[in-house]
Amino acid sequence: MGQDKISMPSSGGGLMRYFDEYKSKIQIAPTVVIVAIVVIIIVELALQKGF
Repeated sequence: MGQDKISMPSSGGGLMRYFDEYKSKIQIAPTVVIVAIVVIIIVELALQKGF
């Protein structure tokens, strides 16, 4: 009867936490990304039309 202990599963659920406050050395503003995407789309359309 020495093995009547019940072990509960850990509360982590297999998820691992890494650094929540990670800061990249390269930071790009969201507006710059949107403008770059629009410029690329315009260039692609111009090249397809035979600019």
